[in-house]
Amino acid sequence: MSAESANTIPILRVNGLTKTYNSAGSPLTVLDHVSFDIPQGISCAIIGPSGSGKTTLLGLCAGLDQPSEGGVELAGNPLNGKTEDQLAKIRNQHVGFIFQSFQLIPTLTAVENVMVPVELRGGDYQTVYEKAIVLLKDVGLGHRLDHYPTQLSGGEQQRVAIARAFINDPEILFADEPTGNLDTETGQQVESILFDLNKRQGTTLVIVTHDNELAAKCDRIIRLKAGKIERDELTAEATSAEAVTPELNA
Repeated sequence: MSAESANTIPILRVNGLTKTYNSAGSPLTVLDHVSFDIPQGISCAIIGPSGSGKTTLLGLCAGLDQPSEGGVELAGNPLNGKTEDQLAKIRNQHVGFIFQSFQLIPTLTAVENVMVPVELRGGDYQTVYEKAIVLLKDVGLGHRLDHYPTQLSGGEQQRVAIARAFINDPEILFADEPTGNLDTETGQQVESILFDLNKRQGTTLVIVTHDNELAAKCDRIIRLKAGKIERDELTAEATSAEAVTPELNA
């Protein structure tokens, strides 16, 4: 991303984010006062050992859960205090989400699964249908439009999930271990699709991953340890592309 084309306005602001659960009668802090900003249009990997709070952080950033303390601002919208209907509307307008377990609806075909987010918004059926076909062709599934999830391989299901995540032209896409359930070759194909769509559409990518090679392809890496940010840095990929330096929280 060039300095001229990059947008330094944060699409995501995280301030003092803390999440505590009650575990066997004692408080368990999964996230501990985490703060960072992510500028629009970059790709950012969130890494760290199991139990470091990565998936919890992603869910809070997407408004899928509420923090114990602190707050999140997503595309200019503070998420604290919003009702579930209000949060769903913000997600539908601004967010794409890719789940590790795909979360496809088994009774719908590939093209129908991709159409779901826009149909919930009330888009014109034919327009949405045609756009879903284009996205499925973009991810190499033009020949699988009418197949159901059970008729698709794991890699094909993940590609349907990616197409679904982009149907709303999201400003930011959250991906939880997008290659975690895939073999190496299929995982590399999914990576290429994500970064290609990121570059072509300018969608901000926030990816939780255990894959250090995938993380290194992002512009920025935030490493969590025991619920806190241990390191926050730009990658060689970002520096070589003259990415605009975000405010880091090392």
